[in-house]
Amino acid sequence: MPAVRFDATSSPAHSRECVALVHGFLANRFMLSPLARRLRRLGYLTDTWGYWNMQCSLLVHAERFARELADLDADPRIDRVHAVGHSMGGIIARAALDRARPAKFGRLVMLAPPNRGSFVATATAGTVGRLLKPVAELSTAPDSLVNRLPMPTGIDVGVIAAAHDALVSEESTRPDAPHAHVTLPTWHTGLLFLSETADLVAGFLDRGSFPAEAAGQTAGGRR
Repeated sequence: MPAVRFDATSSPAHSRECVALVHGFLANRFMLSPLARRLRRLGYLTDTWGYWNMQCSLLVHAERFARELADLDADPRIDRVHAVGHSMGGIIARAALDRARPAKFGRLVMLAPPNRGSFVATATAGTVGRLLKPVAELSTAPDSLVNRLPMPTGIDVGVIAAAHDALVSEESTRPDAPHAHVTLPTWHTGLLFLSETADLVAGFLDRGSFPAEAAGQTAGGRR
């Protein structure tokens, strides 16, 4: 069963809403702890979900995450289920929602996601990608898995990019679908440790949009 933290105290309005968080490539669920802790302080329940095998397709992890979301959906203590994914975790969440949408699903937030691929993955697909399959799947090639993967429809999607990202370009974070977008002045993994990230995530989960002043940090805003 999911390891849901039922210690939200700040906001009764969200005390029955659970945020399932997914980490990125070569990371672990403990790196999600600062963000999860801040979301709990803002009133949400949290479930930090992880994976370890980097040699299989990210679709294998997506299938497992879809089952995690289904378990949360079946929990009578939870009224709404959201998903937040960092880097490859955002793509795993995309793929999981493409397979099965929980009846109680709310909103999706992606942090520095390679929605159109990563230029680092492209550069290493022919070498590292032979051993670690997700690397090749996340390349910028038009026929890579990430560029063929459908975006979930009918839900609010928020994207938070990092201005100093050495792995994913700002443009590549943007999915080819309607979404809200904001860029923060930090690095790829630094997004997980900023209190501003948690505030933006919580606000988006509540309202389905980013504040106008935050969205103004990046060209385009909602697409």
